[in-house]
Amino acid sequence: MSEQTEVAPEGDPKKGKRGFLGSIVVDARPLRIPGFRRLWLSSIVTAVGSQLTAVAVPKQVFDITGSSAYVGLTGAFGLVPLLVFGLWGGAIADTVDRRKLLMISNTGIAFTAALLWAQAFFAVDSVWLVLVLLAVNQAFFAVNMPTRNAVVARLVPQELLPAAAALTGTMTTFGAVFGPLAAGALIPVIGLSTLYLVDTIALVAVLWAVWKLPTMAPLSGQVRKAGLRDVVDGFRYMATQKVLLASFFVDIIAMVAGMPRALFPEMAERTFGDPAGGGLALGWLFAAMPLGAMLIGLMSGWAGRVRRQGVAVTVAICVWGAAVIGFGLSSTLWLAIVFLAIGGAADMVSAIYRMAILQTAATDEMRGRTQGAFTVVVAGGPRLADLGHGWAAAGAGTAAAASGGGVLVIVLVLIAVVLLPAFWRYKAPVVKS
Repeated sequence: MSEQTEVAPEGDPKKGKRGFLGSIVVDARPLRIPGFRRLWLSSIVTAVGSQLTAVAVPKQVFDITGSSAYVGLTGAFGLVPLLVFGLWGGAIADTVDRRKLLMISNTGIAFTAALLWAQAFFAVDSVWLVLVLLAVNQAFFAVNMPTRNAVVARLVPQELLPAAAALTGTMTTFGAVFGPLAAGALIPVIGLSTLYLVDTIALVAVLWAVWKLPTMAPLSGQVRKAGLRDVVDGFRYMATQKVLLASFFVDIIAMVAGMPRALFPEMAERTFGDPAGGGLALGWLFAAMPLGAMLIGLMSGWAGRVRRQGVAVTVAICVWGAAVIGFGLSSTLWLAIVFLAIGGAADMVSAIYRMAILQTAATDEMRGRTQGAFTVVVAGGPRLADLGHGWAAAGAGTAAAASGGGVLVIVLVLIAVVLLPAFWRYKAPVVKS
């Protein structure tokens, strides 16, 4: 029996008039489903904590080395585990109890966060130790994310998947806004190591919420080990799904060519005047894109009414590229923040529909593997961007690295749409009530 049978006693989440205001603000109906509500609430605790570490790692690397090129290496050390364990983790998620796998992977993430705190607290000052711990942390993350995303479609009806994606994205971006702002303000006061400690405590706390989820064994009832053949079968399946492949491809373009976050530590100090120990400019640069994404998420009640989802993703990515160009050319902090916020809003629109396309098009027995590929693209793309932008900035400067990437996004995504017209024409299927 599917976990969709564990709907809330409040009634059918699919029914009920939402009114004018409900058609504008985020659709909260998925929260009536107990399993999804537990999964969503578990993200509240970690939303801020995880972003503290996301700021602390590049900041610590920059403090040790003084080089954006080394900051870019964080992308390489994060990417390899994502490529390997994202695909394998997705295969595992299709063959075991997904709740159990969430528990194991969350424990691993918490343990490596504790080790990051220890090396910073004892002032080891080894950039290679930081990078290795980051790689291990990302290996567990790569297993956790496709599992968590695959769980959603087992809990939420198909017509509410865009709303569920918007709710999840809104909470994630909430943490991504206030986490970096808190990090920028707290580093000079409590020190960088404490940021890792807060993340560790949050990750331990979330294990209870995951434990309360229902069991989610494969619908076939067969629990087994996942091997290389399962990964290969996943690739074969995705090779037949042109719309899925196109959604991955356009997001790779947007993230690899356009994500400028590796430039933030250098620009915070040398362009926008932060002190060497860190300051508010660094926090605002990391928070600006999530802020724009969060605002769109909170006003996403319209998302379920858009059927031309391929068009929506394409337009959103072009807006993202234009915003990155504006950011690269900005000489004042407030203008840079505005452009990054616009970019974050566009990326949120793209993410809502890409996730809805993926959840709708994939069958449950392949959903973990497709989510694994999605994790590789979503989380791996920015890490490739870290590497590329870091080295580009070292050679040509931060302005050229950022704005040039934005131009490349627009050019490449328009070429992709011409070559992949099925994606442009894609419409969400009509669900009969």
